[in-house]
Amino acid sequence: MTKSLKRSRAPWLSSCVLLGLSALQAHAADTAATPSLVPLPANYQATTGKDFVLKGSDLVGGNDEAAHRAAGQFVQMLARNGGPTLAVADNASKAKIRFRLDPSATNTAEGYELKVSNTGIDVSAGDDVGLFYGAVTAMQLLTGDNPGHVAAATIKDTPRFPWRGFMLDSARHFQSMDEIKKILDAMAQHKLNTFHWHLTDDQGWRMEIKRYPKLTEVGSCRVPLGDAGVDAATGQPRTYCGYYTQDQIREIIAYAARLHIQVIPEIDVPGHATAAIAAYPELGVTDQKLITSSEWGVLPNLFNTEESTLQFIENVLEEVIAMFPAKYVHVGGDEAVKDQWIASKRVQAHMRELGLKDEMEMQSHMIKRLEKFLEQHDRRLIGWDEILEGGLPPEATVMSWRGTEGGLKAASEGHDVVMSPVTHMYMDYLQTESPYEVPGRPTTIPLQKAYEFEPVPAELAADKRSHILGLQANMFNEHTRNDVRLEHNLFPRLAAVAETGWSPQDKRNFSNFLQRLPRQLQRYQAMGIRYAQTPFQVDVLDKGDHVTGTADVTLVNPLGYPVHYTLDGSDVTANAPLYSQPLQLKVPSEVRAAAFFDGKPLAATRAYDFTAESLLTRDDTQLGLCPNGGKLLLRLEDDGPAEGERAIFNVNIFNPCWLWSDVNLAGISKVKVRVGRIPYNFQLAHDEPSRKFAPARSRHGELEILANCEGKPLASVPLPATPGADGFVELEAAITAPATRGDLCVRFTGDTRPNMWTLDWIKLEPGK
Repeated sequence: MTKSLKRSRAPWLSSCVLLGLSALQAHAADTAATPSLVPLPANYQATTGKDFVLKGSDLVGGNDEAAHRAAGQFVQMLARNGGPTLAVADNASKAKIRFRLDPSATNTAEGYELKVSNTGIDVSAGDDVGLFYGAVTAMQLLTGDNPGHVAAATIKDTPRFPWRGFMLDSARHFQSMDEIKKILDAMAQHKLNTFHWHLTDDQGWRMEIKRYPKLTEVGSCRVPLGDAGVDAATGQPRTYCGYYTQDQIREIIAYAARLHIQVIPEIDVPGHATAAIAAYPELGVTDQKLITSSEWGVLPNLFNTEESTLQFIENVLEEVIAMFPAKYVHVGGDEAVKDQWIASKRVQAHMRELGLKDEMEMQSHMIKRLEKFLEQHDRRLIGWDEILEGGLPPEATVMSWRGTEGGLKAASEGHDVVMSPVTHMYMDYLQTESPYEVPGRPTTIPLQKAYEFEPVPAELAADKRSHILGLQANMFNEHTRNDVRLEHNLFPRLAAVAETGWSPQDKRNFSNFLQRLPRQLQRYQAMGIRYAQTPFQVDVLDKGDHVTGTADVTLVNPLGYPVHYTLDGSDVTANAPLYSQPLQLKVPSEVRAAAFFDGKPLAATRAYDFTAESLLTRDDTQLGLCPNGGKLLLRLEDDGPAEGERAIFNVNIFNPCWLWSDVNLAGISKVKVRVGRIPYNFQLAHDEPSRKFAPARSRHGELEILANCEGKPLASVPLPATPGADGFVELEAAITAPATRGDLCVRFTGDTRPNMWTLDWIKLEPGK
């Protein structure tokens, strides 16, 4: 389908972080004393003496093999982040940036000491990991606020947590080797040390297993729903495929190891198993023939509980262990809806044989079996917090995702825990409420929320706190079709996660972080990281009145950076008016606005046009959720074209209804609506009853317009059997609207699955 209306104003802004200029200035003195380092070091002490000034001819050196290796990595990082390309000296005594392995160093693991004087930068550590992180800090110092100039100082640094992780879902959407290496480089420069690789799921099996070739021959391919699954030239199915060979996996592991990142594989058991069962049907519970799924959500398909299936999983794990040297293997365990086990006579009989009282204990039995297998192979099991249900093996580690409660329970019982709650650490949740956000889940996790997450629950007993290994950000990729969107979702929020994982709790301050962040953005630019622009742009809230031809306009930067604007069409500079209060405008008017830091724009200027037509028009991004019915808002992508840009819609998949709040309906006699149809590709398991539909009165349902979202519709228009060739149809209806301000709701009636109607735009027309 092709959307016709250009995005022009902001949508459902209601909970933006408005720090304001005063909050950003509150810690300016601290920032002046601390360079723009991310993450913030444990201890930074300015010392007397002259600055070190780097010259392009300066050399880098190390006192032994490990230090020499760190020197080489520093040279690469400095050049990659916009600094000069330096040479590594044969003799460390000739170098101005010197690395030294110091066996007597008292730093804990991964720690280092760095000293800056007018003669150069000295980095020392007790191991090569510490030297590497010292190299990261040295690189940031030299690409700081005054590139190449570093003030005299001493840094003594060590991380707060040993597990500072990031999970990448390669099962839903597949990434190239180059993109994964790019992410690993960025992780290392944030001092993140654990790459959790989600390689199997309902929508794809992405890892070669030589003993079971069909896992990739069958399980690595799916046919997308809708236009994306059809070859436009031939009309034949168009598959989405991809997997990593064992050699490629070893290449990624070796690349990560050089960056001191451990790679943790995840093999989901017993749920998220559709791709595996499609490849080997004997692994499933039912006789239903499955295909690798093109639907998102929670699918019902589980591995069966037979000994042969457990042996299959162990055989897979044998090959996984041979590839991955890390201590941990992740076995999933999440969202395993037990309906198929409950309905299976075979599974129920097996449970009785084992003396298990319910399906939770059956899952626990499987997890305990795998934990013993992994222990026999010198590995430790880690799984999502559902593995707590039914009893947990003694050596198992819990990754707490449904909040922190599971992690609190596990740590209190003596289990190690990685905190990864969906409320703060899920990077597929959007980071602003901007209409320019990528597809994802509009329940936002702004930068500040990610930054202020505290992994150690206050109620956890002091003697159990060491069981909190750290934290992890997760990126599930149902809605992340390409690398541009992936990087948008990750950056700059991974910087916030990194600082929480590394820096002392009492040193962390979000306002101070925002002062250091713009320099980090410049490093991203040098690295080619396509970080999110939306947190640094200016959004608009407007309340217009078509009767008076006026608009009250509020300008918002999601992070609270100062906003400058113009009303005369001129370029926005730091000398343009500083926004301080809503603007009262007569239409037509144009507002241009940008957020600034240190006199420079943080992102491109946004231009917003306010016209007589715009006061009477809203697209889906400018509308809210209707007050009645279930709420599961998603920002969804159109199903075509197969390649290239696609339209994006805000859709409440529990209740197809959109709210235009507080609109002046006086004099309105007609409503025009452009609607489109896209595939409904969700399975919601036990959440399915939350979907509610107003009953349809005609064969294909209706489009209804309601005043104040209740009562008899102002208008009801039958929906067609199919949309037009472009996937859309325009509908219009005469209405007799109340001559007052009020809420207007637009809804579709009837259950239209396997497709769903979505709103493109609504226009009100006054009577003539």
